[in-house]
Amino acid sequence: MRKATTDTPPQPPAPLDREHCVHAVQSKDARFDGWFFTAVLTTRIYCRPSCPVVPPKAENMTFYPSAAACQRAGFRACKRCRPDATPGSPEWNHRADLVARAMRLIADGVVDREGVPGLAARLGYSARQIERQLLAELGAGPLSLARAQRAQTARLLIETTALPMAEVAFAAGFSSIRTFNDTVREVFALAPTDLRARAPRARAAGTAGTLTLRLPFRAPLNPSNLFGHLAATAVPGVEEWRDGAYRRTLRLPYGHGIVALTPEATHVGCRIGLSDLRDLTVAISRCRRLLDLDADPVAVDERLRADPLLAPLVDAGPGRRVPRTVDEAEFAVRAVLGQQVSTAAARTHAARLVTAHGKPLDDPEGGLTHLFPDPDALAAVGPGTLAMPRSRRATLTTLVGALADGTLNLGVEADRAETRARLLELPGFGPWTADVIAMRALGDPDAFLPTDLGVRRAAETLGLPATPAALTACAEAWRPWRAYAVQYLWATDSHPINFLPA
Repeated sequence: MRKATTDTPPQPPAPLDREHCVHAVQSKDARFDGWFFTAVLTTRIYCRPSCPVVPPKAENMTFYPSAAACQRAGFRACKRCRPDATPGSPEWNHRADLVARAMRLIADGVVDREGVPGLAARLGYSARQIERQLLAELGAGPLSLARAQRAQTARLLIETTALPMAEVAFAAGFSSIRTFNDTVREVFALAPTDLRARAPRARAAGTAGTLTLRLPFRAPLNPSNLFGHLAATAVPGVEEWRDGAYRRTLRLPYGHGIVALTPEATHVGCRIGLSDLRDLTVAISRCRRLLDLDADPVAVDERLRADPLLAPLVDAGPGRRVPRTVDEAEFAVRAVLGQQVSTAAARTHAARLVTAHGKPLDDPEGGLTHLFPDPDALAAVGPGTLAMPRSRRATLTTLVGALADGTLNLGVEADRAETRARLLELPGFGPWTADVIAMRALGDPDAFLPTDLGVRRAAETLGLPATPAALTACAEAWRPWRAYAVQYLWATDSHPINFLPA
């Protein structure tokens, strides 16, 4: 591709509505941060739409669908608005096509660990097909997108730690110090040492390998059901609520970690302790996914508010997110353990598995003791040792066997419709179990639970149909956001999942 010049920059490959983009920039509308990026032809700088500086003249603006596309076209990141640190596009979470699945894998660090061939193998397409589709929609291929992500991770480490630059380079995923230096200079127009010199001097104290950062989101965000659900269902030893923060252990590609997530007015506070700093990008991505931070709450609430029966619920607590997971296999196991039992009983069953088969780890703050056992560990467990009814024991052993041998894939690249169908083929899996896994593990924003007791009670209270078939028909108007409608329906109950712990 011809190299960009200051006179004739390459245009965005996917046409963006110029009029709406210009209006968003001139009004500094933060709702569009992450949806697109503004590149200024005169300064060769790219910004987020809400950049606080005086907006450039409209004729000097051009627009790109990704930070990687801006960098590929020769623009550098604005030092004021830090466009590379915006929330991610909500498109990649709610869409199920090849581009969205590829973006979820890139965010999970697959290109850094396995290269483009590994990305292609996971998606079942050729590397050339993936490259072509990403270029067409995002203006950058998988290598450029991964490079942009590495640059953001590098800046985070440069600005928030005192690590030597060589350690920063390899922790961020760069193959050499020279590539790291060149990339940082190109993207931020500063050498790594200069970037550190500009950062605030005070850095949060903590143990080795611990980082403190902010996770941005699109407002509004209602933390009640989000953190309430995670706290109320927390598995002892793996999760806990402490001092206003949700804490849990993480299994990561190079090691393990412990994260503490605290809801704040303008961001989610995040403190991560890692056994290997190379896992930072993946850990951040999984925490964002857990809390559904890349959602577009304005679009969701606008759709649901159109139903006069749901509108009062939306108005009373806008910005509800769907609590998801950091480990899809773990959640599937917990969904089976939670079949037809109370929340407390499900936690007890899961805690027994963790104590018996989870990998122990040290928590400097105490409270967390294990990683949740992975499918391989659970597949090796003798069924007779599982203290649960025989039918549920058979369901669990079949599930972990399918996860361990790879016949069932619940990863971020999984085809949601196909995976749901495969779940329903497993013994003991009905619509509720398959749909709750689709909603929270597969991240399907349109997953719906018409047979859920809490949903049916809420529907009856609101005057909606209470039978599953009739309620499903009524919920057609809520597409493609029925998983969010479930959160609003659940919120009518006094269950602890709907409230932040005291």
